[in-house]
Amino acid sequence: MKYFLLSLLVMGSVLLVTESPLSFAHDADTKEDKSWWWLDSWWNEGQIETAKNYEVVVSKSSYKRDDVEIPVMVFRPKKKGKFPAVLFQHGRRGLGELVQRHAKRVAARGFVVLAPDIYKAHFIGTHPIEHDYELEKDVNAAVDVLLKRKDISSKQACIYSHTRGGYYSLKVATTYKRQEKDLACYVSYYPHWQDPNAPEAMQVYGYAKEIDDFKLPALIFIGEQEQYQRRRVIETSIGVLQSKQRDARLIIYPGVGRGFDFRPPNVRSFADDLAAKDAVQRAATFMRKHLSAK
Repeated sequence: MKYFLLSLLVMGSVLLVTESPLSFAHDADTKEDKSWWWLDSWWNEGQIETAKNYEVVVSKSSYKRDDVEIPVMVFRPKKKGKFPAVLFQHGRRGLGELVQRHAKRVAARGFVVLAPDIYKAHFIGTHPIEHDYELEKDVNAAVDVLLKRKDISSKQACIYSHTRGGYYSLKVATTYKRQEKDLACYVSYYPHWQDPNAPEAMQVYGYAKEIDDFKLPALIFIGEQEQYQRRRVIETSIGVLQSKQRDARLIIYPGVGRGFDFRPPNVRSFADDLAAKDAVQRAATFMRKHLSAK
C-alpha cells in the first residue's frame, strides 16, 4: 500500500501528511508553555482561526427504541436555517465532555449533529470490553431520528465516529442496510474495524467481515503512533476496499497517536491540535461534497 505526500493528495487514496509539527523536549519538572498555540475558542467552541465558523447551540432530548430510552445531544449552528445532517457516534469513552467537544467542532463547520449516548441508555460505564449487539440497534434508530428533523438540508446523513463507534457505524451501514438509502458517507477516527468479541488473533490479523460489503465513501484518520493491532486492521481494511474500487481514503498524521481529536489539556500537544484541526476541516469538506450531491 502506497503513502502519498501531501502535495500529491489529488493523486492518492492513502495519505501520509508529511509536514511534521514541531515537538519540544523539556525537563519533567518544567511545565510546557502552550500559550503560543493554545486557543480556548477552538478547544471549547470549535472555532478555527483560518476557517469559516458557526456559533454552536446545544440541546438535549431522547428517543425510544423499543422499550429503551436513549439520551441524545444535538449540536447545530445558532444561525437560523437548515444544515446538512451528521450522526455522531461515540466510542468506548462514551459521550463525555471531551467527546462532546468533538461533536461541537463538527457542528461549528456548519452541520446539524445528532449524538446519541447509547451507553447511558443501557447503564454501561465507559470503556466496556465486551460488545453488546443491542447497541447497534440504538445507533440504527438514531438515523431515523436525525432524518426526521425539520432543520436539516440533506435527505441523507453522513455518519461520523471514532474507536468502537466506527464498528457500530459500520454495522448500521451494512447489516442494517442504511448505506443503500439513508447514508451518504462515512467518517471515522481510528475505527475499531473488527467485531470486539472476535478472538484475539482476529483483532490483529483480520478485519470485520462487513468491510467486504461496505460501499459508502469513507474517510479515515489515524495517528502515526496508533496502536499496532488497530492500525494493522485499518490498513488491511482500506486495502480491501480499494481493491474493490471503493472510495476509501486513509490519512495518517505524523507525530501523534491515539486520541489526538480529544486528548485533554494536561497531555495535549501542538501536534495533536494541528492534526485535529486539519482532520475536522477535511471531514467537513468530504461530508459537504457527498451530502450536497444527494
